[in-house]
Amino acid sequence: MTFNPIESIDFNGNTGPFIQYTYARIQSVLRKAREEGTGIPEKFLPAFNPNQKEIEIVKLLDWFPGIIVEAGESYSPALVANYCYELVKEYNQFYHDFSILKEEDVNTRDFRILLSKKTGEVIGKGMELLGIEVPERM
Repeated sequence: MTFNPIESIDFNGNTGPFIQYTYARIQSVLRKAREEGTGIPEKFLPAFNPNQKEIEIVKLLDWFPGIIVEAGESYSPALVANYCYELVKEYNQFYHDFSILKEEDVNTRDFRILLSKKTGEVIGKGMELLGIEVPERM
């Protein structure tokens, strides 16, 4: 294995800093939601109809407990690392494609804020299990 110091701080691709940056980005969204008075909803309306990208992220979030069990049983922390990477990759695409705080439909906005919060929680827990800190700001 060769250590490349340039790749170790790369904010793109399958790297720790890329995952940390996404976590910090989510925390920024949540801070802005609080500052703007929107707040962070505790739950969303069951009648809400998410788009395909939102569904993909929800599915990924649902897989997290199983990934943790599998990683523990197989002594493979790489499963958690790879899962975190896939989750942040999907979230970043979502963040790029859809408005969160500026979304005009209140139900959609609240769902996206809550989805961001839950994604951040899972990223934070996954990285904690790997012994990697996640910053609130970058």
